Amino acid sequence: MKDKIKENYKPAIIVVLAALLGWRLYQEIFISGGDTGQNGTATVAVELAPVRKADLEDVGYFTGSLLPRSQYTVAPKISGRLERVLVNIGDPVRFDQLIAVLNDDEYAQQVDKARAELEVVKANIEEARSSLEVSRREFERVRPLHQQGIASDSELDAAQARCNAQEARYKVALAQLSQREAALRESLVRLAYTEIRASWEKGDHNSQVRFVGERYMDEGAMLTPNTAIVSILDINSLIAVIHIIERDYPKVQDGMEAVITTDAFPGRTFSGRIARIAPLLKETSRQARVEIEIPNQDNLLKPGMFIRAKIVFGTRRQATVIPLVALVRREGRQGIFLADTQSLKVRFVPVALGIVNGELAEVVEPAVSGSVVSMGQHLLEDGASITVPKYGE
Repeated sequence: MKDKIKENYKPAIIVVLAALLGWRLYQEIFISGGDTGQNGTATVAVELAPVRKADLEDVGYFTGSLLPRSQYTVAPKISGRLERVLVNIGDPVRFDQLIAVLNDDEYAQQVDKARAELEVVKANIEEARSSLEVSRREFERVRPLHQQGIASDSELDAAQARCNAQEARYKVALAQLSQREAALRESLVRLAYTEIRASWEKGDHNSQVRFVGERYMDEGAMLTPNTAIVSILDINSLIAVIHIIERDYPKVQDGMEAVITTDAFPGRTFSGRIARIAPLLKETSRQARVEIEIPNQDNLLKPGMFIRAKIVFGTRRQATVIPLVALVRREGRQGIFLADTQSLKVRFVPVALGIVNGELAEVVEPAVSGSVVSMGQHLLEDGASITVPKYGE
């Protein structure tokens, strides 16, 4: 029975021994040999770091995606059967290059019909002109006879009416000529629409070569107007789209340089400049859109890639800096523990920060100097005693 009781107490004994061992280790590590300060508190072992002057960059890091500088879809202006597609995904495309061809039988017939109707109108014009000349000569013959009293008033009026009618007929024929010429030009334009070409502003920047991004249709498809056939991308320069929060928005300016990196090319950086800044922050995210233009002459970067952007907002020369790990909070205030290496005591100093970059933080207010506690500060209070271990002894 006694053996059984001893077995039940073994776990409890082990726990108590482990607790005692942990307390002993705590004393060895954080309390220097059991020493206490004048106020009776334990002396805390800490590490110190100097408050120093350094040049500090205000840097923003952002993520985003790449977009083509411009993108549009090639589509027919008329309906018809797609007879040929002359490009495919990734093909380079130059200005006015033939992209696709529609079946043109119907539109060629319309051109022939318009030409035939134009010839008929031209013949009618010749006939009207001839009739007008005859009626004018007749009128010129009757008018002097009427003056001599040989021709009656009715004969003069009839000759003049015939002349006026032929003149009106001639004007109608001329108007029909203009109408048929316009109809022929229209049919020729519609026939030209069966050849679908790449087109963009000739004076556009880097407009010499673009690329086919996607292909939507194959030969034989029946197309209606504005049915997309392929998409054309300008990737000679790309747009990196990032979103910035309200805190960083006032720092961003047009023309600022940005360093771009992407997982596709590890270790390589690309340069860009801020080209556009949205004049508003979206209410849902409280972020503003910023576009960075990146030259891409080698066409290494592609639309849709995930990118990281580094933007240097400014540089502070000879700023007062401390290690970021030295910051603590006491009673809701952010501050640091300044160490007096003579008396081996610390003083809590609330601070206002400026630039925070990597492992360093700028102290704007108040002016501080000396040494700051960089390890063990979480165990400290204002006025606490410290000891600085000398490692290697």
